[in-house]
Amino acid sequence: MKNFISLLQVEFKRIFSNGVLLAIFFGAPIGYGILFGYVYQQGKVVDLPIVIIDEDRSPASDKIIDALEDNEGLFVADVRATDGNIRAEMPTEQYAAVITIPTDFEKHILQKKHPEIRVDLNMANILNANTASNNINLVLMTLNAGMEIEGLKKQGLHPVQAMASYESFKINFNKLYNSSGNYVNFMLPGILAAIMQQVIFLAMALVFSRDFEDGYFAQLIQKSKSSLYHIFLKATPFLLMLPFMWLFISLLFVYFNITADIFNFPMLVLTILLTLASMFVGMLFSIAIPNQLKATELLMVISTPAFILSGFTWPTEAIPNLITNVAQFIPVTQFLSGFRRIAFYGGDLASIMPEIRILLLIIVVAFVSMVLLLQFKINSQFKKEAKTVVETDLQ
Repeated sequence: MKNFISLLQVEFKRIFSNGVLLAIFFGAPIGYGILFGYVYQQGKVVDLPIVIIDEDRSPASDKIIDALEDNEGLFVADVRATDGNIRAEMPTEQYAAVITIPTDFEKHILQKKHPEIRVDLNMANILNANTASNNINLVLMTLNAGMEIEGLKKQGLHPVQAMASYESFKINFNKLYNSSGNYVNFMLPGILAAIMQQVIFLAMALVFSRDFEDGYFAQLIQKSKSSLYHIFLKATPFLLMLPFMWLFISLLFVYFNITADIFNFPMLVLTILLTLASMFVGMLFSIAIPNQLKATELLMVISTPAFILSGFTWPTEAIPNLITNVAQFIPVTQFLSGFRRIAFYGGDLASIMPEIRILLLIIVVAFVSMVLLLQFKINSQFKKEAKTVVETDLQ
């Protein structure tokens, strides 16, 4: 035990002497967590710039312009009589939409000719385009209904009858689980989980590969020939430090007022499994690839697309089955699937058993693989040293 504690102290010294490892392990969760939190803190997209081409210049078009200006999601950047060279302006001004109110718009409304308002959306940014489209549609449909009702009233119908004649049925949307449509609730949890997986991957990718590179591995195995001993030795510092990193991540939920139920036992189990799965996969790469740069590069190949492939933001039904099947064995995919069930749907352990099983499978396969591979490398190192001694004696 005394020998293990002595080696553990050396491990901590080696960790804290590695600037790259410290930057990854501590800098990424803290820096990126705060950065992305502030990026999505506003919660929803507002003040998207639009241009209105008012070719009619009538009270009806003025009413439409006023209604669009009152919508919080839109910002009327300019109102002009002609479009001029609006297409050339859009790339630089980043207008989300251009709304064209045609000539004789009010006249045609009064004549029941059903004039058409054209909306040109800037689809270079789909999120902005969809948000602008929804807000513009809401404003125009409301005004359309109001104008239709006013027309019926002018024909002599009572206001109640006019409204009943236009509105055949009502629609009531009830938003569940994220009723405000807040983007910080939607995006930040997934991003933070992906960051933590990547941090653990990259940190663990350095633990053995660094030893192979600088020759410390040959010294280390003199203390013990057991791969289990060395795996536990390498994992212990991170098992001690990672709870504090997860605590910081959980406090970001509180700081940014993310309405997700994360302080419960099922979430603790899910977090522990993600941590162990990420650690063991990272350590396996570190053992298999005795080069720090190559080990981290290969793990980046896995972790970089993990968030997109997880199905957290893009439905897995729209992803080819082959890609989806591979993504199932990336730890964060299972974590995010279980996270949503627990944090937003109020699920328990039984509800995330499919995710737990796959995470346990990843843990077992990665652990057994690295134990066998590390034991092989330890035995090979001793054989190599014995051969060197024999050759030296013969000389």
